[in-house]
Amino acid sequence: MEEKVSIFWFRRDLRLDDNVGLAHALKNVTHVLPIFIFDKEILLQLPKNDARVTFIHQTLTRISERLKKDFNSSLGIYHGQPLEVFESIYKDFNIEAVYTNHDYEPYAIKRDKRIQEFLESKSITFHTYKDQVIFEKEEIVKNDGDPYVVYTPYKNKWKEKFNSSALSKQIKDHKLPHNFIANKNLPFLTLEQIGFETSDIKVPDFTTSDNLIDNYEATRNFPGIDNGTSRIGPHLRFGTVSIRKIVTKAIASKNEVFWNELIWREFFMQILWHFPHTINNAFKPKYDRIPWRNNMEEFEKWKHGQTGYPLVDAGMRELNATGYMHNRVRMLVASFLCKHLLIDWRWGEAYFAEKLLDFELSSNVGNWQWAAGSGVDAAPYFRIFNPTTQIDKFDKKHEYINQWVPELQELTYPTKMVDHKMARERCLKVYKEALG
Repeated sequence: MEEKVSIFWFRRDLRLDDNVGLAHALKNVTHVLPIFIFDKEILLQLPKNDARVTFIHQTLTRISERLKKDFNSSLGIYHGQPLEVFESIYKDFNIEAVYTNHDYEPYAIKRDKRIQEFLESKSITFHTYKDQVIFEKEEIVKNDGDPYVVYTPYKNKWKEKFNSSALSKQIKDHKLPHNFIANKNLPFLTLEQIGFETSDIKVPDFTTSDNLIDNYEATRNFPGIDNGTSRIGPHLRFGTVSIRKIVTKAIASKNEVFWNELIWREFFMQILWHFPHTINNAFKPKYDRIPWRNNMEEFEKWKHGQTGYPLVDAGMRELNATGYMHNRVRMLVASFLCKHLLIDWRWGEAYFAEKLLDFELSSNVGNWQWAAGSGVDAAPYFRIFNPTTQIDKFDKKHEYINQWVPELQELTYPTKMVDHKMARERCLKVYKEALG
């Protein structure tokens, strides 16, 4: 009879080192067959030159090359509905078990339930592990068991529970066991074969240098400073780096600000886990009563950086050109859309989801609801950023604006699409009437 195999299913953990689910699979006596599935349901929503798909494929290529070089093994790349892919693989291999890491988004939870039911119907065990976060689900909750909905007490409990020595023991830097299956000529689909093309936008390398972390508090709010932030977002999102290693590094540097930003990511993840309805509905239900103006022409101006407000326009142009926007500017452009233009936060959230290299559903929804005032620990609705005075605070020398809005002093630069004072008063009136 054909040799039994265990499958390791790569998803948001695109690395061979310090990968919890992979480490568990390799401890098993059966050889490990690594796979990745380009999910048709997800890909159908993306443009054909999506930079994230290119990045995933390039990362998988590097993993496959290392598997061939070090282990005489290979990585299978499949394309389709995940359940159909597993039904097909089941016909080709004698599968004993499937290993993977937890995914917390509503779609992923439903997908994994269907996969587990299929595997169990074939007497195949399905093992999943915590990998992309330090604490998950109900691990950080109030003393009465309720989830935290305010960041600061969550952060305090997170740090109280955290034990760096216990964490360091989890990190597996030693050589991987030689337990991958010998090369089986698995399918390794090209980008073209899954209906995509190579993007011109590249995911930049990240840095967690001592210099960056030491100066993080001083540099992180100024978009004009080159290398003032780590650019680690996409790498945490797709798991090309281990969160355990990054947190360990942050703690070793004794920089609380950088560490706290990593905890924000987990705060929003547990919010999405406990309150999945927030993808489509306001966390504070009364905010769904706001009568958004939703002017399509104004939305198009916002999307293309043609609002007449230079810092807003610089941010949107940076996003469109690079797939990145500085976090300080993200807050401003989101506030401008929701408060100045009274356009539904869901419109902005969807546009960011399409464009951001580091798109993370939980953080995107959490931050957009924060900007609209409708989410957990949100800014009060009457706090409305002034897009002009924000320049004085964060880009006084116009270093960032000059990079992205070179025509600022030209007649071709658009006039302000809305007056700040009028927009502020209109927003306050609309919100006040809606919220009662």
